Amino acid sequence: MTIRTLLACSALLLSACSQTPAPAPEPAETSAPRNIIFMIGDGMGANYLTAYRYFLAEGKQQQIKPTIYDELWTGISSTWPDDQTLVTDSAASATALATGIKTFNGAISVDQQHLPIGTLMQQAKRQGKANGIVASSQVNHATPAAFLAHNKSRRNMDAIADQFFDIRIEGQLVPDVMLGGGLTHFIRDDRNLVAEFQAEGYQYADSWQQLAQLSQAPALALLADGGLPSVLNQEMEAPLQVMTEKALELLSNHPQGFVLMVEGSQIDWCGHANDIACAMAEMHDFARAIQSAKAFVDANPDTLLIITADHETGGLALAADGIYEWRADLIYGVQYTVREITQRMMALEPAELADQWRHWTGLTLDDNQLADVLAVHQQQPELYALLNGYINQATRTGWTTSGHTAADVPVMAYGAGAEQFTGFMDNIDIAKRIMGFIQQSAN
Repeated sequence: MTIRTLLACSALLLSACSQTPAPAPEPAETSAPRNIIFMIGDGMGANYLTAYRYFLAEGKQQQIKPTIYDELWTGISSTWPDDQTLVTDSAASATALATGIKTFNGAISVDQQHLPIGTLMQQAKRQGKANGIVASSQVNHATPAAFLAHNKSRRNMDAIADQFFDIRIEGQLVPDVMLGGGLTHFIRDDRNLVAEFQAEGYQYADSWQQLAQLSQAPALALLADGGLPSVLNQEMEAPLQVMTEKALELLSNHPQGFVLMVEGSQIDWCGHANDIACAMAEMHDFARAIQSAKAFVDANPDTLLIITADHETGGLALAADGIYEWRADLIYGVQYTVREITQRMMALEPAELADQWRHWTGLTLDDNQLADVLAVHQQQPELYALLNGYINQATRTGWTTSGHTAADVPVMAYGAGAEQFTGFMDNIDIAKRIMGFIQQSAN
């Protein structure tokens, strides 16, 4: 009997034996939140939350306790795009989360015919609310772009940046606060968008010191040419948390409330790199940003905090090679991303490799491993793969891919209206419920 036949028989049996279920009760009327904080951990599948829990406990060294993710976890979401792949990219999933409509991979809030789809931030602007974007990537990268722009390809990043300024709702710019990276897309030979935003009254910052001095919206901060440096590779502590707190400060006094989208962008980049230490560092920064958002909700109970992921990246597995163990404690010895360690190793003399590897990772190269490193010392891709493999082997971390997977992702909610985000849902359901709140708040 084939699987298809078995499924058909099972369906008939269930149909014959079951009664018509009672209709699901209508959800209780919920007063619309004045403010909405929408946080997206790019690439953050459920296993990332599990890994972070054990990482905080340093493996077996401390008592395992619930994290901020665990405390707020209310449901789970599917993420499939509107094509035949079942595996979404960030653009298609962000479009679903920003508009309540699915589209094809690569699309930025346009449908299959490349026609624009209205976003929840455009809706919020029509209702008189302020909007904010925070990202550790470029502010015009796929996820934030889907909330503000429309393009058939996420790769058209200059055109997307242009739309941040050019798209108007009743004469008003849609974003009131934008904090992140992407300077090279805003100051170009053909256009200086920074100057145009400043002419519209936006305060501007291009350093962390200037960011701290921003005093009111509208405001724009572009803190790197591209994405921000990985948390592991920079001295700035908790950059996403710092930007989130500044955005909340700038938006909090808007009379009609606000919508703020915060993306932990580089969780995904670490997943693509199969770099577990990088991933845990980004998860920690995202967790701290969530703590700040939760504190804002506690002080402002008319605020909804909703957290999810656009997809899972890497197929993260907390155990590998058939060994029932995951060594979260060893992750703490890794001081930089594997990409950074690789570059540093390539700049060393052969005699320095073993000692510096131990210094930067807390791990020891055995004779065979050292010989393999010496053999590819100046070959960047080969050396990267070797060093990354040593860390994953030591920590017993498994990965199934360097791309995305079709795994469902967690949903977390807190504050006004959080009860609407429990159980299983699709990513478009999240957007529809948020857009319903925005519409309800205008009535």
